[in-house]
This record gives sequence, C-alpha cells and structure tokens, in this order.
Amino acid sequence: MAENSDTFDLLEAFKKFAIHGDTKATGNELNGKNWAKLCKDCKITDGKNVSSTDVDIVFSKVKQKSARIITFEEFQLALHELAPKRFKGKTHDEALRSIFNLVEAGAPSNVGVTKMSKAGGVDRLTDTSRYTGSHKERFDESGKGKGRDGREDLVTNTGYVGAYKDAGTYDAKMKDFK
Repeated sequence: MAENSDTFDLLEAFKKFAIHGDTKATGNELNGKNWAKLCKDCKITDGKNVSSTDVDIVFSKVKQKSARIITFEEFQLALHELAPKRFKGKTHDEALRSIFNLVEAGAPSNVGVTKMSKAGGVDRLTDTSRYTGSHKERFDESGKGKGRDGREDLVTNTGYVGAYKDAGTYDAKMKDFK
C-alpha cells in the first residue's frame, strides 16, 4: 500500500469525510454519500476519465456484500481502482501517488449550505416604531406586544343578551326621546 507518513495523511482525510454531515459518525467508516463527496471535493471525479457512476461502481466493488459503508482498508483499495482511470498514461505507482495527493489536499467543502440571515433584515421587520395603521395598536409605547389585547376587540358580555355591546347606554338613549 503506502508508507506510514502517507497513510497517516490519508487516514486524516478519510476521517474528515467520514464524519462530515453525520453527528453520530465515529470516523472509522465512510458511507456512499460521503465517498462520492470525497471524490467530488478532492477532484478525483473530473467528468472525463472518472464520472460519478465510476465512483459508485468502485464503492460497490470494494465494500462488503451487505454493508453500506467502507473501512479505511477498503477505501485504499477503492483509490487503487480509481488511480489508473483518473491518471491515464502514468504508471500505477505514479497514478496512486497523484490520487493520494488529491485526497490529502482535499477537505469537505460547504458550498451551497444555507447561511443564517443577516440581522439588518430582521431588525427592520421587528422595529415596531415603523408599524402603521391597526398594526401599530398591537404594541405599547415601549415596543412590547400587547398580546391578545392588541389583536382583538374584546367584548364584555354584561347584558342579558349574548354579545350585547352597549352596556350602560340605555338611560342616555332614553333621554333623547323625552
């Protein structure tokens, strides 16, 4: 296989990809998704000599029959399979050294990962001094929300008929008729 110092660097790269995106991963085995990510991020997959299909085929070839993961030893076998395809025209040892260099230099990239929103947009939307109309009534002077009191006209059912709104106005209306 490879010398000890090379194996150490290769093992470190293997572990980085093995734990990428999986909080429960131990770093001792690599699943198919992370194997494909390793090949893409380390530029083993070039679109001409090595495609994503080749990567999947090699993964299936080196893993155990019913397993969904590969060990570090199987990972090294997979690189041995891909090296001559990726570096055509080089000897097997030169191709293997080149593919090891690609893997050792690579690291999981986070391209396309959703980032947190900037505070400016949130501040603008939550600034209660800029609210107008009926929405302005939902907050007190300090900007704290009034809760249900600010959203609804609460009715006190004090009359003998349900939803009677004008409690205490009968006497005032009767004065107009006299």
